[in-house]
Amino acid sequence: MREYLKFYINGEWVEPTEAKTLDVINPANEEVCGKISLGNATDVDKAVKAARAAFPAWSQTTREERLEVLGRILAEYQKRFGDLATAVTEEMGAPANLAQRAQVPIGMGHLATAVEVLKTFKFEEDRGPTMIVKEPIGVCGFITPWNWPLNQIVCKVAPAIATGCTMVLKPSEVAPFSGHIFAEIMHAAGVPAGVFNMVQGDGIGVGVPLSSHPEVDMVSFTGSTRAGIEVAKNAAPTVKRVAQELGGKSPNIVLDDGAFAKGVGRGVATMMTNSGQSCNAPTRMLVPKARMDEAIAVAREAVSTVTVGDPNGNSQLGPVVSEIQFNKIQKLIQAGIDEGATLVSGGVGRPDGLDKGYYVKPTVFANVTNEMTIAKEEIFGPVLSILGYDSLDEAIEVGNDTEYGLAAYVQAEDLNAARKVAAKLRAGQVSINGGGGDMMAPFGGYKMSGNGREWGDFGFHEFLETKAILGYAPKPAAE
Repeated sequence: MREYLKFYINGEWVEPTEAKTLDVINPANEEVCGKISLGNATDVDKAVKAARAAFPAWSQTTREERLEVLGRILAEYQKRFGDLATAVTEEMGAPANLAQRAQVPIGMGHLATAVEVLKTFKFEEDRGPTMIVKEPIGVCGFITPWNWPLNQIVCKVAPAIATGCTMVLKPSEVAPFSGHIFAEIMHAAGVPAGVFNMVQGDGIGVGVPLSSHPEVDMVSFTGSTRAGIEVAKNAAPTVKRVAQELGGKSPNIVLDDGAFAKGVGRGVATMMTNSGQSCNAPTRMLVPKARMDEAIAVAREAVSTVTVGDPNGNSQLGPVVSEIQFNKIQKLIQAGIDEGATLVSGGVGRPDGLDKGYYVKPTVFANVTNEMTIAKEEIFGPVLSILGYDSLDEAIEVGNDTEYGLAAYVQAEDLNAARKVAAKLRAGQVSINGGGGDMMAPFGGYKMSGNGREWGDFGFHEFLETKAILGYAPKPAAE
């Protein structure tokens, strides 16, 4: 039983101002596995004031000083690799092999990337008589979700540290263990007091006062579009910068060619990763109507090999994160059945032999239309919808017919054909034939999937203000 009852403020572990706790549930067995304190506006204010006090000195540190700190953070992160992996599996149900192969390593990747970007990043640029300067924006508030907890913490913290910002982190209260361990890592790395602060809590108690605090200069939020809208409203009165990475309903267009079966199989596998709990999951697969039966057969075979069970075993899919998520997914699966989609595999209820834990059957629907609930709403579970198209133009039109625009996917034998489709998809990131893993590639969305970009050098710009110093270099005297 884990008990994380203190917050990390101004370089110290401190008691909350109010003795209010929350039980953390292990989604694999529905049992209480830990307890955290719930912060409030007073705790947030203390953390923000610590960050504000630390900003003047930290913002003036040299590139070399910040590189040294990032290097120490990376070293401490590596030391705690096993602890982090165990925590992620326990708090949100990620299979142990996924935690060790992806969930934890991606945090290391963001730290290493920040180091490489910082080495050569241009904070100053001469433009004739004017000097353009990039300066740290100030105190940053980070509100992060539970589905890829370390990815979404570190892709904010690493560039903020690199650019000279100070910060207050609110990890998800649903999966808070890894966030607490990350704060321990920052302390062990000797990050100067006040530069990094962490307050656990829920959206009402901590998220609202953090996003609305007048001494917070920017807020970076990852989560649902609904919650992102509220964060933006809270931030608006103080005209702070808001960066948002929100929901998605990503299309995956499979072209009518010799790589069709491979593309369908790849789409199923990608969709099921992390139990479908990824904002950029390829949830809407578009295939030629004439090959719908073939797509169904390939998808049924692909999903039949997916094992669901104890995340500490050899299962590919663990549970979804919570009872709330489980019930939402069940309701949407039932909506797919009620609205007439063809149930290829899966369905409502837990998989056979799993009577406890928030396990969802890997589910595939076919003959889905884009007006159906399962084609419109973000399900955030292992549920794939297969839609048919008559022409490639129609596929692109349907693919773009969503309020979201975070990611899109194209599967094709002909790379040039795939590139032409990718150019017409309205999404922040388009993956061709399984392409991915580029830590320098910007990540973020169009439309209601958010604004701003994370990862690589693009992530640095979110934490920088631009200053023009006029007359910096006097004009040469006339001869």
